[in-house]
Amino acid sequence: MNRHINKVAVVGSGIMGSGIACHFANIGVEVLLLDIVPRELTDKETARGLSLEDKVVRNRLVNDALAAALKSKPSPIYHKSFASRIKTGNLEDDIAGVSDVDWIIEVVVERLDIKKQVFEKLEAHRKPGTLITSNTSGIPIHYMSEGRSADFQQHFCGTHFFNPPRYLKLFEVIPGPETKKEVLDFLISYGEKFLGKTSVLAQDTPAFIGNRIGIFSIMSLFHTIKDLGMTIEEVDKLTGPVIGRPKSATFRTVDVVGLDTLVHVANGIGENCPKDERHELFQLPDYIEKMVAESWLGSKTGQGFYKKVRKDDGSSQIMSLDLDKMEYRTQQKAKFATLELTKSIDAVIDRFPVLVGGKDKAGAFYRKSFGALFAYVSYRIPEITDALFKIDDAMKAGFGWEHGPFQIWDAIGLDKGLELIAASDQTAAPWVAEMKAAGISSFYDVKDGATYFYDIPGKAYQKVPGQDGFIILDNIRKSKEVFKNSGVVVEDLGDGILNVEFRSKMNTIGGDVLAGLNKAVDMAEKDFQGIVVGNQGPNFSVGANIGMIFMMAAEQEYDELNMAIKYFQDTMMRMRYSSIPVVAAPHGMTLGGGCELSMHADKVVAAAETYIGLVEFGVGVIPGGGGSKEMALRAASHFRKDDVELNTLREYFLTVATAKVSTSAYEAFDLGILQKGKDVIIVNKDRQIATAKAHAKIIAESGYTKPVPGKDVKVLGKQALGMFLVGTDSMETGRYISDHDKKIANKLAYVMAGGDLSEASFVSEQYLLDLEREAFLSLCTERKTLERIQHMLKTGKPLRN
Repeated sequence: MNRHINKVAVVGSGIMGSGIACHFANIGVEVLLLDIVPRELTDKETARGLSLEDKVVRNRLVNDALAAALKSKPSPIYHKSFASRIKTGNLEDDIAGVSDVDWIIEVVVERLDIKKQVFEKLEAHRKPGTLITSNTSGIPIHYMSEGRSADFQQHFCGTHFFNPPRYLKLFEVIPGPETKKEVLDFLISYGEKFLGKTSVLAQDTPAFIGNRIGIFSIMSLFHTIKDLGMTIEEVDKLTGPVIGRPKSATFRTVDVVGLDTLVHVANGIGENCPKDERHELFQLPDYIEKMVAESWLGSKTGQGFYKKVRKDDGSSQIMSLDLDKMEYRTQQKAKFATLELTKSIDAVIDRFPVLVGGKDKAGAFYRKSFGALFAYVSYRIPEITDALFKIDDAMKAGFGWEHGPFQIWDAIGLDKGLELIAASDQTAAPWVAEMKAAGISSFYDVKDGATYFYDIPGKAYQKVPGQDGFIILDNIRKSKEVFKNSGVVVEDLGDGILNVEFRSKMNTIGGDVLAGLNKAVDMAEKDFQGIVVGNQGPNFSVGANIGMIFMMAAEQEYDELNMAIKYFQDTMMRMRYSSIPVVAAPHGMTLGGGCELSMHADKVVAAAETYIGLVEFGVGVIPGGGGSKEMALRAASHFRKDDVELNTLREYFLTVATAKVSTSAYEAFDLGILQKGKDVIIVNKDRQIATAKAHAKIIAESGYTKPVPGKDVKVLGKQALGMFLVGTDSMETGRYISDHDKKIANKLAYVMAGGDLSEASFVSEQYLLDLEREAFLSLCTERKTLERIQHMLKTGKPLRN
């Protein structure tokens, strides 16, 4: 059956329900969002003379919930206009609407009796063959479908989204006793291809995969912190970015999620998994029980493991909970010698052998934590899932771990991992010893660019399924490398397409990256058909190497700086005006020079989660790698006869002058950074390189011809420049901007106006680039610019004068 999802019904409009509704709207699906009818009027409704029969009252709960979701930050929706795809209603007046949908998703309160009541109502209106799933986070799936019709049970299963649904990629699919295989296959595929998720098939066990391992890991740390006499700051220091985990690490994450939520899941596992070999770890430590009793639940109650307090001078301060005294105190800085040893190791996966070898408290913590984790996950197969890679996928997609437990174990080494397990007074599952006895020493292997995992029943490596639509650069980098320097690796993607992968710190663009881009063009023009510029790091590029700019400016090496900026500009122009197509694949932070590169590509294949913008104002300069020129050119391309051209130019000017950054790739169309009808967006970032390659190949084989540099860009001269100067003068007078801000804005105005030409004229791109470079260099002579750059280098944040 060729199934299509054109419309879904989401039943339950709480945080999860509204988030799920928004994410379906993100991908273009029509959504019917339903919730219960209020039983009482609010004071405002009474004052307005409304009754419980009025539609505005009957839909109050669902409308208020959706409105709150749309106002939340980070936003659950890619673009505010997408909210129009969501229609709201209630379970009494509008439930018949579910007969017109392709998929019903239940997201009501986590009570089995209520869920079963809702399913009974839904079945009265659901048409046969319609998918119906529950977003439960732990209630057994087989209980929920009891008493329902055969068709209902065959099309029913669990589909567990993680919160927030837009940002967390894990999508657990949990079969019921009668679920058809084709239903499970469809949902796994749909989650990957359309929702942009990492779909994982789980067993119908308590907490499924992600929460079972994730909650174990947290509960284990709750006990370890007391055993080792550590502070919460020390644990958060050790369990954050240094090991590829989110900045919120452990205790800040619990505060955000809510301690009550974590305790609820932990208690559920403890009650329903009596045979779990680490059952005792799910018993709450005394200090957790006290926190729950005192309602120290985290952000929702104003205090948890951390607490924000207001000082006498009006400023705020974050306090930490002392777990021995159960009192809040001033935060203590955590520092470990072991972590110092990893500062020069950029790749997180390469840090683990160093971390477990540490001679201080940090080393002891890692050995104890990883030993417990490795033992635990080994016993979860086949209890919670049938393959080890699914555990790794779940932890990466649901909890933001850069590497899953078995990947970390591989990095440390099989024997070392077994040593850590033994030192923790644990044992590994018998299949691990059988694997070792068979001469297999790793859980994963890479062959011919594909990842293979150790299949326990088959006692041999099996190819991880679903890779055909992916290109995994880690797997092909060594075998397909055709050029490499300290800034880039150029790989042969096959079919005549090269990939330029940035490998500099934070993927900044410096001399080596520019050299690599030029080398790739040289190679492609000679022997290939096209180029993709893409990587699979956390971010595409945070921009130019401002440290290099600062050094040249501070040493007043202006000739060298001029040459460096011109090299940047020339490279961007070569991206656009080479004889082969260049496709950029931005994702994550794509700032400054990363944005400029994307704007000069023949096509952009952007991940939906792309935060792109020209942010140079934050360090006291204007875009100098062609960005200022490009915004003037794009404004000119939108000038229309009899239209007020100044208004169009002003919009593009403000985008740069206010350093606007899109909160999704879709918003980048509004900023003029991405171009409708030319650039495309994909939801699943894992497919991005493969999709970009396909587009590069299509462009090349469609008869790509080298473009001709623009020589007829319309600029408005003094007319526009005067408007901008009056505006910046007013902003300074009103104290909205500083004198230095005004100076930067006036330099940008000069470039985008085309200088002080007496009348509107047509100029070349090179003319605008020369103006841009001159303005950039003049700002680099300013003391306040150097102060801003220095501040950015020290803190990573822009300085406002």
